[in-house]
Amino acid sequence: MSEGFSTLITNIGELVTNDPGAADLLGVVEDAALVVEGSAVAWVGRAADAPAADERVDVGGRAVLPGFVDSHSHLVFAGDRAQEFAARMAGESYAAGGIRTTVAATRAATDEQLTSHVARLVAEMRAQGTTTVEIKSGYGLSVRDEARSLAVARQFTEETTFLGAHVVPEGVTPEEYVALVTGPMLEAAAPYARWVDAFCERGAFDADQARAVLEAGAARGLRGRLHANQLGPGPGVRLAAELGLVAVDHCTYLEDADVDALRESGTIATLLPGVEFSTRQPYPDARRLLDAGVRVALASDCNPGSCFTSSLPLCIALAVREMGMTPAEAVHAATSMGARALDREDVGVLVPGRRADLMILDAPTHVHLAYRPGVPLVRGVWLAGRPL
Repeated sequence: MSEGFSTLITNIGELVTNDPGAADLLGVVEDAALVVEGSAVAWVGRAADAPAADERVDVGGRAVLPGFVDSHSHLVFAGDRAQEFAARMAGESYAAGGIRTTVAATRAATDEQLTSHVARLVAEMRAQGTTTVEIKSGYGLSVRDEARSLAVARQFTEETTFLGAHVVPEGVTPEEYVALVTGPMLEAAAPYARWVDAFCERGAFDADQARAVLEAGAARGLRGRLHANQLGPGPGVRLAAELGLVAVDHCTYLEDADVDALRESGTIATLLPGVEFSTRQPYPDARRLLDAGVRVALASDCNPGSCFTSSLPLCIALAVREMGMTPAEAVHAATSMGARALDREDVGVLVPGRRADLMILDAPTHVHLAYRPGVPLVRGVWLAGRPL
């Protein structure tokens, strides 16, 4: 297909554009069509007004949405923690220490095994409508294994995050490990990463340690992200706001001062409801955040321990059912706001000039993503203007 080749996708019952200039949140166009030229959207509007194109695709009244943007995942790992999940379901509590189990398996895996595993999970995500995914390291916790984890991730996305500061491995003190993360490990990982992250939580890293990691990453040109306030109240959210980070993730336990800091800084609160589903913790209060004027994104946090789902449709359904979001807010959070959480303007929207990353639902409206939980509604996915 040549760069100038155009495709008219027509007979769209409901088109979600996320056009920021629209009167409604999702920029919905009914009885719609769009034209894809090369890898980008070239035209959007009513089907009756559509221009001619080289090819025509009739979607039979189905809904078309921007592809999901999953801004938080941990796909580079080996091993299985199903028994840990079963133990939690039998009443044991979740703690960050389980991460070390995955570290041992990941270190023992070959590059080919890790790459094959990530490919399988990315394919799962694609089939469920995710067209952009962020992938973190964090299960290597050595100079070699963090760098190779990011090299594997880089084969699948430009949105790679160095998470050497996940937990402190056995055999070293926190001070020694932070020195390693901010020194030799960062130097080895930085060529493969766009972002730097830290797990600011009890059992992981305190605020001073997280700050040191983020500042060291910034000095190497990496943008900052942060895991915070997942297991209980803490300083992480306010640290993220103070540093002006694009996003801070989890935000399960928030005090009024945390909410105020998020609103005033503009830092996006990325909520991960699959974690609460998988750990039986309380869900984040998205309604509180939205009503306070905080920007909210949704992501999967796909990982082997606390949340082994690759499904953003599930996260949307949970956000609507358990977190006080409307279907429109949840879809917007998993598309447009997911893109904003990655500081991206080219994805998460379907307007002229942006990437033609989209999904076709076997449903008449986006509401079905929450209305029909667990049903495989994604009929087709287009990535950079091409159907997968």
